Amino acid sequence: MKEQKDRYEIFLKVCETGSFSGAATALNYTQSGISQMMAGLEEELGVQLFARIKRGVILTDNGARLIPYIQEMVNQKDKLRQAAFNINHKIEGKLRVGSFSSITALWMPDVIHFFTEHHPGVEVEVLDGNYNEIREWILHGQVDCGFLSSIVADDLTFYPLKEDPLCAVFPSFHPLAAKEKVSLESLLDYPMIIETPGCDNDIQHLLSQCRRRPDIVYSFRDDNLIMAFVQNGLGITISQELVMKAFPNQLVSRPLDPPHHRTIGLAFSRTASSVVSQTMLHYLQARS
Repeated sequence: MKEQKDRYEIFLKVCETGSFSGAATALNYTQSGISQMMAGLEEELGVQLFARIKRGVILTDNGARLIPYIQEMVNQKDKLRQAAFNINHKIEGKLRVGSFSSITALWMPDVIHFFTEHHPGVEVEVLDGNYNEIREWILHGQVDCGFLSSIVADDLTFYPLKEDPLCAVFPSFHPLAAKEKVSLESLLDYPMIIETPGCDNDIQHLLSQCRRRPDIVYSFRDDNLIMAFVQNGLGITISQELVMKAFPNQLVSRPLDPPHHRTIGLAFSRTASSVVSQTMLHYLQARS
């Protein structure tokens, strides 16, 4: 049976989807039911939260001002519920995971299938972000755990799961495509397209060690944009083996010489860890 949501949780879902109908679909409610609950919440608070538009609803200024307080109430409710499950050693409740795109695509489907099959009382919520965002979510209790590189896991409890080699990436017609391995110094002879700061601190750290400054012509937070620009001959990039699994046969990737890697792991706040998040960790450790 699907867990009943309170009006504050439903309010946040309406904000996320931008419509009563979208929230109704996501939560398995009727649209009229969502509308009535939001009307009741507005009456309770004495504030108009939403204004209707042709394609749904938008937050009023006053509604937007209340989001942080409502989010905090929902977070505290989740923490209370999870604390009760922990006391009783129940593998139930909501598991909020911070993740970046390559891990979300390659690992999280298996994690969700695992809980669906073995622990159906767990609801997995994935928040997609970059390293900096995930780190902040962990520190402020917005997620139960998050995938990070070891390079940004200071002040967190970090469990390494995979050594992910860095690699040079370029189109098939690039002069470096003929080489089996590529030195970092040779890459600096060409324009580079990299992820924006905070998205991949490992590559930023690697480039900071170079004697020459790289010629960075574009930076994006989306791997798809980076690879599209590289494929069109607008520059080369440094990426990781895990990321390149999403771009088979589209580009040429070569290992760096000498080799470099990032250490991917699951990070937790040093003051909080739930039975559910530990169950996820043990599952990932067993399969790595």
